Amino acid sequence: MKYKGFVIASILAVLFLAGCGTKSSEKATADDQEKVAVVATNSIIADMVKEVGKDQVSVHSIVPEGTDPHEYEPLPEDIKQASNAQIIFYNGLNLETGNGWFEKLMTTAKKKEDQDYFAVSKDVEAIHLTNSDQEDPHAWLDIANGILYVKQIQAVLSEKDPDNQTSYQKNADAYIEKLTELDQTAKAEFKDIPAEKKLLVTSEGAFKYFSKAYDLTAAYIWEINTESQGTPEQMKQIVETVRASKVPSLFVETSVDKRSMERLSKEVNIPIDSELYTDSLAKKGDSGDSYYKMMKWNLEKIHAGLTK
Repeated sequence: MKYKGFVIASILAVLFLAGCGTKSSEKATADDQEKVAVVATNSIIADMVKEVGKDQVSVHSIVPEGTDPHEYEPLPEDIKQASNAQIIFYNGLNLETGNGWFEKLMTTAKKKEDQDYFAVSKDVEAIHLTNSDQEDPHAWLDIANGILYVKQIQAVLSEKDPDNQTSYQKNADAYIEKLTELDQTAKAEFKDIPAEKKLLVTSEGAFKYFSKAYDLTAAYIWEINTESQGTPEQMKQIVETVRASKVPSLFVETSVDKRSMERLSKEVNIPIDSELYTDSLAKKGDSGDSYYKMMKWNLEKIHAGLTK
């Protein structure tokens, strides 16, 4: 009888907890429905939207953390999220043009440019790829451009959700102040790097905006991830460039195949100092899991590596 009573009590407890879970789930769903549904094409933009939107937005990043956004195939969940989104933010500057996936997704989701989806790089002064009229997409690696992204996000959120305009402005102002301080501190610190060491060597040529901002020269094995990587001609050119300098350290990005940089390191007998974040945030809980943290990490590691 005691056993029977125990079973009944257990069943009632499970039913009670299930009921609570259902209520909690329903409340969470209701809360989400009250928020502005935003889709961002990558984790960096998604993080910026969260900083500006806070509790007023729900955000889905199409390209997951640690994934290269140059070439991507949207999943069914991405199509669903994009179709239901009130706002979609994308980088622009040719970042999402690989395989034409973004254009196809917007067509499938029945979204219109500058009405449903918006380029956060709208006000950026673009740098172009070498011997090409194609724009270099990596503008966010200059914090000043990252701030332009934030301003565009704030403007669109305020237009689409005017009831929370004051909140978006307040959040954006605080975030911009934080980013500006990081940027100004780094510019002051980078002045102590000797001229013969001001060569930033990476696998992909993603650091042109960064190098211009912090008075460095960008050097790389290949220019952009959508082209051939680590070809004999590319390796020959970068070896000559590095040997003509007194650069003490090389760097490799978290989102690329590291074998080409390892070959270069062995060829020129210069160590790979550390990994850098470029096209994606780190996984939650790791260094670089927000735009602010990834830029702080990059700035600290590059400065330390080039002042050795």
